[in-house]
Amino acid sequence: MITAIFDLIFLLIRLYVLALLLSCLFSLLFAFNILDTRNRLVWTIGDVLNRITEPVLAPVRRILPQFGMVDLSPLVVLLVLQYLVVPLLAALERSILLRSAAPFYS
Repeated sequence: MITAIFDLIFLLIRLYVLALLLSCLFSLLFAFNILDTRNRLVWTIGDVLNRITEPVLAPVRRILPQFGMVDLSPLVVLLVLQYLVVPLLAALERSILLRSAAPFYS
């Protein structure tokens, strides 16, 4: 049961990372005028990606200094997820599993 919950959390993190990467790609394609946001489907995809990623990126943007036209907040969020959140969740899962299995080993 516990592993299923943690597997679901890890899946949600992977999906969020994918949404973040797609949002960055969409933003880049829009900036170079490759995508036409007058197209309803393109606009809807961009709006959905923006609504998913902006609640996490906005606080990070407020903390980071300005680097001109370069937005480093997605990179910071990806690094925090990859090197802090995922290892901490994995360690928490291991400690819960070892603690619940401890009476069986004694």
